[in-house]
Amino acid sequence: MSERAVLEVIALSAEDAVAAQAGGADRLELVTDIAADGLTPPRETFAAIRAAVDIPLRVMLRAADGFAAGDVDALAENARGLRAEGAEEFVLGFLDEDGNADLVAMERLAAELEGCRWTFHRAIDRADDRDAARKQLADLPGLDTYLTAGSAEGVDAGLPTLLKEAGRAGEPGYGAQILVGGGLRLDHLPQLRAAGINAFHIGGAARPGGWAEPVSAEAVGEWRRVLDA
Repeated sequence: MSERAVLEVIALSAEDAVAAQAGGADRLELVTDIAADGLTPPRETFAAIRAAVDIPLRVMLRAADGFAAGDVDALAENARGLRAEGAEEFVLGFLDEDGNADLVAMERLAAELEGCRWTFHRAIDRADDRDAARKQLADLPGLDTYLTAGSAEGVDAGLPTLLKEAGRAGEPGYGAQILVGGGLRLDHLPQLRAAGINAFHIGGAARPGGWAEPVSAEAVGEWRRVLDA
């Protein structure tokens, strides 16, 4: 395919960011506390990474494990602080206790992020009705991406959903880009690319030594080569 695929890599530090960019990453997702599936990093971490690389950065807005928004005022304050440091892109996504999109929290935060682009992360994979959630969220300003495995269990289980949703591109609720991540492997790529999906997200796959080790430029480079082949 002629269109270059987007490769997004999770970065916890400036060291990670430099290695990911060297390997061919197009964009980074910045988080801390990967044991909690990724929380908002400190402003200082964002500033160090921003100074170390020149590719786009999407910063997580999330205060605790799980998909409840919690203290929305605190999230909004974090967003303001990160924007003051220069953050322009974000990752967030919250569900209510019934598994529906938490529109109160999402509308408040989307307003706080006015002028920024953002990803609705894998909360979509835990939604009671993902089609309804997409349609409820569709008009929020700045939403341009869904990070999804198609299933809470990962890409293996979610592949049929990903292919189906790719076929609905452009329909109401399906205008945002699909960014596939969550148990993604290199052998998934041919089928996903053939369906027109062109954005991919890796975390552990960029760290052959595990999360205790930094991102490997060589591992990221292998993904870049396969995507560009």
